[in-house]
Amino acid sequence: MALPSEGNQLINVVVLLGAAVVAVPLFKRLGLGSVLGYLAAGLVIGPFGIGLFSDPKSILHVAELGVVMFLFIIGLEMQPSRLWKLRGEIFGLGVAQVLACGGLLTVVGLLAGLSGPAAFMAAMGFVLSSTAIVMQILSERGDSTSAQGQRIVSILLLEDLAIVPLLALAALLAPAGNAEHGDPWIQSAIALGCILALLAAGRWLLNPLFRLLAAAHAREVMTAAALLVVLGAALLMEFGGLSMAMGAFLAGVLLSESTFRHQLEAEVEPFRGILLGLFFLGVGMSLDLSAVAREWPLILTAVVVFMLVKSVGVYAVARLLRASHAEALTRAALLAQGGEFAFVLYGAAAVAGIFDAHTAAILTAVVIISMALTPLCVLALRWLLPKPVLSMDDVDVAKDLDGCALIVGFGRFGQIVTQTMLARDLKVSILDIDTDAIRAAAKWGVKVYYGDGTRIDMLRTAGAENACAILICIDNPQAVNHMVKLIKSEFPLVRVVVRAYDRIHSLALAKEGVDYQVRETLESALVFGAAALRAIGVPADEASEVVEDVRRRDTDRFELEVAGGLFAGRSLLYGNMTSPPDGKNDKPDRETTEAAPNPLA
Repeated sequence: MALPSEGNQLINVVVLLGAAVVAVPLFKRLGLGSVLGYLAAGLVIGPFGIGLFSDPKSILHVAELGVVMFLFIIGLEMQPSRLWKLRGEIFGLGVAQVLACGGLLTVVGLLAGLSGPAAFMAAMGFVLSSTAIVMQILSERGDSTSAQGQRIVSILLLEDLAIVPLLALAALLAPAGNAEHGDPWIQSAIALGCILALLAAGRWLLNPLFRLLAAAHAREVMTAAALLVVLGAALLMEFGGLSMAMGAFLAGVLLSESTFRHQLEAEVEPFRGILLGLFFLGVGMSLDLSAVAREWPLILTAVVVFMLVKSVGVYAVARLLRASHAEALTRAALLAQGGEFAFVLYGAAAVAGIFDAHTAAILTAVVIISMALTPLCVLALRWLLPKPVLSMDDVDVAKDLDGCALIVGFGRFGQIVTQTMLARDLKVSILDIDTDAIRAAAKWGVKVYYGDGTRIDMLRTAGAENACAILICIDNPQAVNHMVKLIKSEFPLVRVVVRAYDRIHSLALAKEGVDYQVRETLESALVFGAAALRAIGVPADEASEVVEDVRRRDTDRFELEVAGGLFAGRSLLYGNMTSPPDGKNDKPDRETTEAAPNPLA
């Protein structure tokens, strides 16, 4: 039974939010991604699921603003200078992929019995990949700023730009008497006028406007102004017969060099997130299961053929332009689907009479299913991608080394430790397993050898037995514990100096009998605290005394804990870890500061 569409709209909102809150965390926990969670939730609550909503178009009409705001934020990150640097990828790689995939899919449409214009529109709609899905996946994988991710973003930008001429072509290809917009030349002039008006507003109006509003110190007015810019630009482009999303993107690009860019992004982001999720819910509701049931052989065949042909086109273009096999496969999996702009283009083509409503419904179902399958295609990459091959070019394996000190780990911590050794003209042997870091160190004149310090044979060949001291500088507590046990068992006379992760780890290392250990953030935090005291007006001598008192009391507590066996049970924590902390900057530091001394810090 459908929920009331009028009267108590609050019920509709609660159901939509509830479906998202339940489905998205579940699908992310299963590793399927948030987009597939939204689509599945929409399918369940929609008219072709349990029927809580009977009119998904009304949801999509509002939720399209999520796509609009999404492209505005993308535009904010695309400064003209950055776009110019990416011009080769956008107008070279992007155009090549759109033309190649469009041509291949048009042939598929012609072989399926569609007319020339219908086959072309069906193909080009599927060529336009889902910016929302791909960007979401790239963000979740942490690839959006990598070189590979930037090339994919460039392709998506070109595809988003392509919606403008494609919508114009939909009007030009309309059968006689079916053109909705009248004279295409007049419509083109109106569209050009709208673009020029938006460019003029961005150049001479928007920055002065935001400076004026910022001076008023009214947060809610800045939020309203940000929404006004996004929606106003979208409305202007819609008036010109163009894409609303294109207008928002242009507005974002125009403001990308503004000093208010980060403020605008912060104001729009909450609306973008919820509306984009609502968009995917609406898309899931729109999947007509009855039509799929009636035409399932045709729809499933079309999904497989379209995705396969497009993937082949994407892979071929990537390889022709000298991408690696792994990158080409990744790009093919991410871009194999149709996208949200296909709904816009198919709607325009149906209105123009290029194909009928039945064909438009089948094509829409094909696009929706392809969008739903994208996260699964990305998951399949782990079996399709070749195993990474470790390049040992310009890297020497540790063998017969005789350094006075053996340093294991040449990250940020190890590099500083190494400087103290070299400053005393001591001969050191340095091990690391990151071949890129080893090659980078060679450029600075530091010889680092490849070697895994958790292997006893590697420690022997690195000269551990004859070293005066072994300095363990890696940030993986579990690996550190294993290494300490090996060294104490095989080389009991060698001094062991260890980087500890936190207090619990320090206690565990003390139990193992290491000669010295220090928590990786202890001394830097004490120095930071002294500087903070001086910054707020505490005399330098007094600040130094306070910090020294904190250091002394910390040492006294630590010695009591070691002597008394306090936290002995907790010291086993890192021996049982399945995913040890990696010490990266984006991980929360487990050492905390409280009003009372924290025994775990």
